Amino acid sequence: MPRIAYVNGRYLPHNDAAVHIEDRGFQFADGIYEVCAVFDGVLLDRAGHDARLTRSLGALDIAMPVNKNALSHIMMEVARRNRLTGGVIYVQVTRGVAARNHTFPQQAVRPSLIVTARPLNFAKVEERAQKGITAISHKDERWARCDIKSIALLPNVLARQAALSQGAGEAWLVDDKGFVTEGAASTAWIVDQDGTLITRPLSQEILPGITRESLFKVAAQQGIKVVERAFTIEEAQGAREAFVSAATAFVQPVTAIDGVQIGNGAPGSIALGLREAYIAYAKDAARRQHG
Repeated sequence: MPRIAYVNGRYLPHNDAAVHIEDRGFQFADGIYEVCAVFDGVLLDRAGHDARLTRSLGALDIAMPVNKNALSHIMMEVARRNRLTGGVIYVQVTRGVAARNHTFPQQAVRPSLIVTARPLNFAKVEERAQKGITAISHKDERWARCDIKSIALLPNVLARQAALSQGAGEAWLVDDKGFVTEGAASTAWIVDQDGTLITRPLSQEILPGITRESLFKVAAQQGIKVVERAFTIEEAQGAREAFVSAATAFVQPVTAIDGVQIGNGAPGSIALGLREAYIAYAKDAARRQHG
C-alpha cells in the first residue's frame, strides 16, 4: 500500500513529507488536529469533526488554511491515494512558520496543513471489543483547556505509556477532586445498575468527543437514558458496565479498572449493543453518501 501525505499544497510520499524546522507546531505545539474515521470509504461524523476543528482553531486564533470544501477534497484525495477504504484520516493545522518567539508572529503567516492516512484492521478492533480492555487510573496533568484539540499531548502520551507498562489498554484521567475526566485518548463511560449511561458533562476540562456526540443519538434511538455527571474511579469499579468511545475504536468495553473487575469481568450487553447500533449507524451513513 502506498503512503502518501498532503503537506501545504503537495501530495508527497511519507519519506519526502516534511515541515520547516521553525514551524510553530514543531517549536511550540502551536496547533490543533482532528482524527476522522473512514468507514466503507466514507468520512464518518464529518460535520462534527468540521465543527470541532473550526472551534479549536478559533480558540487559538489560527485561520483555516483552506475552506471546508477544499479540506474535504484533500482528505478524500489522501484516502484515495492511499487506497484507504477503512481507517483514519489525520488532519493537523499549525500557526505556520515564523522565527522562534513565544508571541504570535507580528506579520501574518500562512497556517500549515498536514493530512495523512492510516489503515485500521476493523476485524481486530472488533475482536478487541468482544474481549474488552482494562484501564488504569492516572492523575490528570493536562492544561486547563482540554476542550481544544491541541497537538500538545505529552501528558496523554505519558498516561497511555503508564497504561501500557501495566498491561492495560487505556488510562482514565482523574482530576484533583477525585473525579474521572476522560480517557487519555477516549471518552469514559459507565453504566449504572439501572442501565443508565453516565459520562462527564462537557466543559473546558474534557474534549467534546465526536463519537460521544453520536452515541447520545444512538442511545436515544435505543431508548437508553444518558446522564451527564462526574463519577469517581470507585463508582466506576462498582458499575454494571464501563466502556470508552473514540473515532478509532467506536465503543470499547472496559472489563477492569486498577485491577478491579467491572461487573462479571466480561464486556457488557449494553456496551456491545451500543457498539452494534453505532456500526449500523455508520453503515447507514456510508450508504447514504454513496447514494
